[in-house]
Amino acid sequence: MIIAITALKGGVGKTTTAVHLAAYLQTLAPTLLIDADKNRSALVWSKEDRLPFYVASQAGSPALIAKFTHIIIDTQARPEPEELKDLAQGSDLVIIPTTPNPLDLDSTSKATELLEPLNVNYRVLLTKVDSRTTTGRDARIFMKEKKFPTFKTDIPLLVAFQRAPSRGVVIQDYPDPRAKIGWSRYRAVGKEIMA
Repeated sequence: MIIAITALKGGVGKTTTAVHLAAYLQTLAPTLLIDADKNRSALVWSKEDRLPFYVASQAGSPALIAKFTHIIIDTQARPEPEELKDLAQGSDLVIIPTTPNPLDLDSTSKATELLEPLNVNYRVLLTKVDSRTTTGRDARIFMKEKKFPTFKTDIPLLVAFQRAPSRGVVIQDYPDPRAKIGWSRYRAVGKEIMA
């Protein structure tokens, strides 16, 4: 399965989603994460060599792809419409992470407008949801009104998601009592994908 993670705006949890879905899929079959973002965030995250899956640059990935069952592509933020079209048509699923922030939701609306006419399989993932506020619920209402295809599972706003990259680990391996909640949510998203 080839899954592309993309967004028209940075800071929405694109790399975090790519890393954690790759970790989940690795529990099922060999998984490759291709870092196609110019920031190379996934490659930096993997430099400690503690991630349970292989991470490669876009340039270094062609020789590796045949060795893996699942491919996750962490795309660059704000792809051009033509790049988005190529990416969508070459993937089994496109995931668009978005936070409940109105600016991020607006950007997600624009991404869905570009994807809809392509007749590709895509879904929106709500990330960085603060359980102490109603923003997640409000975002769900907005996405339902816009008829976005969404995941049932939201990803919570947790400090562990911000700190895990500095240790080169996925959240399940970060020493924080709430980290298990974050991992359980990405596991649930993975199960939705594989269902």
